[in-house]
Amino acid sequence: MAEFDVIVIGAGPGGYVCAIRCAQLGLKTACVEGRETLGGTCLNVGCIPSKALLHASHMLHEAGHNFEKMGLVGTAPKVDWAKMLGYKDDVIAQNTKGIEFLFKKNKVTWLKGWASIPSAGQVKVGDEVHSARAIVIATGSEASSLPGVEIDEKTVVTSTGALTLPKVPKSMVVIGAGVIGLEMGSVYARLGTEITVVEYLDAITPGMDGEVAKTFQRILSRQGLKFILGAAVQGVKTAKGKNSVTYRSRKDDSEAVLEAEVVLVATGRKPYTDGLGLEALGVEMEKRGQVKTDAHWQTNVKGVYAIGDAIVGPMLAHKAEDEGMAVAEVIAGRHGHVNYGVIPGVIYTTPEVASVGKTEEQLKEEGRAYKVGKFSFMGNGRAKAVFQGEGFVKILADKETDRVLGCHIIGPAAGDLIHEICVGMEFGASAEDIALTCHAHPTFSEAVREAALACGDGPIHA
Repeated sequence: MAEFDVIVIGAGPGGYVCAIRCAQLGLKTACVEGRETLGGTCLNVGCIPSKALLHASHMLHEAGHNFEKMGLVGTAPKVDWAKMLGYKDDVIAQNTKGIEFLFKKNKVTWLKGWASIPSAGQVKVGDEVHSARAIVIATGSEASSLPGVEIDEKTVVTSTGALTLPKVPKSMVVIGAGVIGLEMGSVYARLGTEITVVEYLDAITPGMDGEVAKTFQRILSRQGLKFILGAAVQGVKTAKGKNSVTYRSRKDDSEAVLEAEVVLVATGRKPYTDGLGLEALGVEMEKRGQVKTDAHWQTNVKGVYAIGDAIVGPMLAHKAEDEGMAVAEVIAGRHGHVNYGVIPGVIYTTPEVASVGKTEEQLKEEGRAYKVGKFSFMGNGRAKAVFQGEGFVKILADKETDRVLGCHIIGPAAGDLIHEICVGMEFGASAEDIALTCHAHPTFSEAVREAALACGDGPIHA
């Protein structure tokens, strides 16, 4: 029996970060992972490969639509799908091998295999049982489906199958207008696939600021994505290489059928804890299948912790990373902290969409007095120079104190720009603090400053 201070189960963003941080804090650490490569869903079949395909397809779009405007004249490139998938795989390999290097550098032991917890303080991997003072469950999540929809990862796929299709399909129905559905739908739309998105709710991207969601849908519609909202999918039937998607309108209860070569099921994810033996161990679970934890990420079983998609909260890699670092600090006898009010969310389409903090809808529901500062990217010189003038920055601030309560951006580099607001909110900044901070010209970030100015006497360039 090998003895460790900490055994982390799962080497996704939460797990590998937690393991490295534990090792940095002087704890003898092991990380259990059953995949052939480290990095979990995010690096292998999620965040990283999808961003590679988003980048490649965006370059194709630029070549076909904007190169000639800049004097770059010539035949637009054709898609070599096999090479594009090879590029994606190379990006994955670089990142996963990077984590292997970090494990070796920090002396984290990789226990290869699938784990179970036979008792508190013990982790079984294969036929071997290892002991640890602390166990961290970081097993992540898996794609969820709908009744009547059978996933084969060939023509009815999750995001995993969508990353390895043998060819670019002529048509695709995307079930679910959330982050995954819109990102992958955007990729294939640029590659020439006819995309129809079917969403149960009456708006895309549930939980997003309403004004941003409406603008986002308009832009995506202009890019060729079709939307059917307020539609409940009843089932998918596959025959002769075609998929028939039946849906019912929530408005009038009428039914309709869509046909498509491929169906992408993007209806969310659910915690993956099968096989761990949590029920026998007596670990309390939430109603929706998450592991129940206290304020220090510890379960009701002493010495057993859980983080990331396995527990309550947004299923985001960076949320898992933050929790991984925080729980490592707790196990090492320090103070671990995560500010759940300042966790950004990003959609990596073009334009990108990013948000942090409260939406207008939430503030109205809370009855909070607030003010809005907005600035369009059409007034930003850098954005117009690269054909990305669509969208805006929207800052919400307390009406009395001017303290920033939230920010919502749709536009170029939104996923990077949002962090200026994240840092500001972490320090309790006012909109005026941001407005009085010098921003380099010409940069996209000037739009953030202008939105902050709009919370006061008004922007300069609008």
